[in-house]
Amino acid sequence: MLKNYFKITWRNLLRHKAFSAINIIGLAIGMASSALILLWIQNEVSYDQFHVKKDRLYEVYNRSVFDGKLWCWGTTPKVMGKTLKQDYPQIEDVARTNDNTFLFTVGDKRLTIHGNFTDPGFLTMFSFPLINGNPKTALNDVHDIVITQKLSKKLFGDENAMGKTVKIDSNAYFTVTGILKDLPNNTRFDFEYLLPWSYMKKIGWDDNYWGNNSIQTWVLLKPGVTEAQADASIIHVTKTHSDTKEIDQFLHPLSKWRLYSKFDDHGKVSGGKIESVRIFSIIAAFILLIACINFMNLSTARSEKRAREVGIRKVVGALRNSLILQFLGESVLIAFIAGIIALIMVQLSLSGFNQLTQKQLYVPYGSIYFWLISLSFILFTGIVSGSYPALYLSSFKPISVLKGTLRAANALITPRKLLVVIQFTFAVVLIICTIVIRQQLQYAQNRDTGYKKDNLVYVMMSGSIAKNYAFIKNDLINIGAATAVAKTSAPITQGWSDSWGYNWTGRPAGGEKIDFNIFNTDGDLVKTMGFKIIAGRDIDIKTYPTDSLGMLLNEASVKIMGFKDPIGQIVTQGEGKDATKWHVVGVIKDFILQSPYEPVKHMLIQGPKSWFNVIHFKMNNANNTAKNLKLAEQVFKKYNPDYPFEYNFVDQEYAKKFGDEQRTGILASLFAGLTIIISCLGLFGLAAYMAQNRIREIGVRKVLGASVAGLTTLLSKDFLKLVMISFLIASPIAWWSMYNWLKSYPYRISISIWVFIIAGLITVIISLVTVSFQAIKAALANPVKNLRSE
Repeated sequence: MLKNYFKITWRNLLRHKAFSAINIIGLAIGMASSALILLWIQNEVSYDQFHVKKDRLYEVYNRSVFDGKLWCWGTTPKVMGKTLKQDYPQIEDVARTNDNTFLFTVGDKRLTIHGNFTDPGFLTMFSFPLINGNPKTALNDVHDIVITQKLSKKLFGDENAMGKTVKIDSNAYFTVTGILKDLPNNTRFDFEYLLPWSYMKKIGWDDNYWGNNSIQTWVLLKPGVTEAQADASIIHVTKTHSDTKEIDQFLHPLSKWRLYSKFDDHGKVSGGKIESVRIFSIIAAFILLIACINFMNLSTARSEKRAREVGIRKVVGALRNSLILQFLGESVLIAFIAGIIALIMVQLSLSGFNQLTQKQLYVPYGSIYFWLISLSFILFTGIVSGSYPALYLSSFKPISVLKGTLRAANALITPRKLLVVIQFTFAVVLIICTIVIRQQLQYAQNRDTGYKKDNLVYVMMSGSIAKNYAFIKNDLINIGAATAVAKTSAPITQGWSDSWGYNWTGRPAGGEKIDFNIFNTDGDLVKTMGFKIIAGRDIDIKTYPTDSLGMLLNEASVKIMGFKDPIGQIVTQGEGKDATKWHVVGVIKDFILQSPYEPVKHMLIQGPKSWFNVIHFKMNNANNTAKNLKLAEQVFKKYNPDYPFEYNFVDQEYAKKFGDEQRTGILASLFAGLTIIISCLGLFGLAAYMAQNRIREIGVRKVLGASVAGLTTLLSKDFLKLVMISFLIASPIAWWSMYNWLKSYPYRISISIWVFIIAGLITVIISLVTVSFQAIKAALANPVKNLRSE
């Protein structure tokens, strides 16, 4: 029986090659698209889930009210880790991490590598396996270092790196005591080496200041201790051990690190990456559903061709259940063929998809679970796509079929019309969403940054740059590589520091805490960045020696501090004898330091009595970029010979701020396009079959004088009506979805009526082209030939 069913299915596929191809290609595209999205989703939900102790691992967070709003953040004081381990019995172990970049030297090789300082317990808390070395002792000594396989290969080639010596910066030597297996692509951690915290303490980078929130602290709870119990215990760590009384602590579990990173006004988890996972899960489900709808529509449209087969089978004793099984078997076979093609599509497109999503996704061919899930996926697709056709075809009455009285009802609402409407509703929603996302992205990209990004370069201060800064600045200008140079605390595209505890004349006593972005400079900042001075002047230590304590305010700071005449005002940092008194020398126009989607935050730009990490220089417009960089390299090599000349273009770094939205927009465009293709494949097949069924009517109308345009309109209008109904249903759905998406951006567009008009026109034109091809072909056919064949 099964062999017979298989033969019948195979013969039907070969007999109707065009419809079989449309069914298989549509299902294959839908399955491949869904599979790619599911690979991405699987990667997202699996982040850091491989750690053996994951149920007991937490990140320490701070919580406090600033500017009248509750803020939660994951950076903590360096001293907090050892305090938690010593004084809180609920905690089994603690590890701190602090990002850093050092120059590694082995023989003639010099590489700038990113890694972490951490405590010895890190390797036993987290499940990053060591290929060589003991995780319990690998970071015990001040000059121990653990490196990844990848870094081992870079530094030592195929040699065994264990016990080898590595020079870091220009004067520190470390012994390799462990080699880590390369980090998986589904972890939040990103490092190529681990250095002991004791070395950080040795070079004076550690401190016991509770107001310096600059590192991450991870804790491992003892077995049986709940999150609620631990939260209740550590909530007042900062208040208990310092003079800061406004900050509370709580724990954020490993299971929520990746997907739940946003907090509401009550300090509760309110979302994050999980929102994208949900959206793309819905997209994957609907793309697959649309592919299945194609199969349903084409199968039921061909019902009259198979009606006689059903009638004869029922007459000779076939039960409805057996017919349902036969038709489901056919759909599963088609789904299986489509699944093989889909797997090939996934493999061919995976590298491009990885580049787009910035991931390292792969198809796990060696996993038995992958094949079981794939077969289940194909079986599910086959059953879903074949269920309605199987029930519909098996319901035919044999007497009506064999008498030839079976005719498709021309009802106002039919399942086939409903399925077409569902298809195009989802397609229109995706088109509208794509347009809105692109408009929002363009709106933010066109926002005035407040400084001039072109020809602006920054270099991190490493090695001997700090002590030779004055010489470097003079040489860059004298040889014509730069027109202006400024030393700063952070790149102009990033906010590395913020602080509160500032006071000024007119500030209400006991008022709410105000958190300021902090940026430091030694002078020439306005000239280098191209800032616009609103009042006063730039910091100028040469002309005004007291500018070592000079300060610039942005417009947002002037507003929140309530200054009518800010120039000359004193801003005090701290209290008592340790207080620092800054005097305001200028006000600059607001500029974007962090997110281009957020309002500009109040900022204090402090003078030379500060700390510095970066050199910015404005390249000379009289030279081309290559010449400027070559001249700059000569200068940096002269004064910092042990380090490679590594630079960053500010405009390129600023463009990275739009990365997530650009990827979302491209993915939405891609899947909207695929949805349209799948929908149009089905519409094309449906139009072809309808034209074939009405061939006699077309012939008669043509003989009676109907024009080609009239016949084309006749055959197309029913489909276009369905598309227009889809548009009317999709528009409010898309508006609601985008309205809620845009709410997360304070700086956002308003959704224009033109978005819907453009989306409607795109859908109608594509649908019209798809349907009209078959309609015109049928209208141009010779009526004599058509009537004779009938």
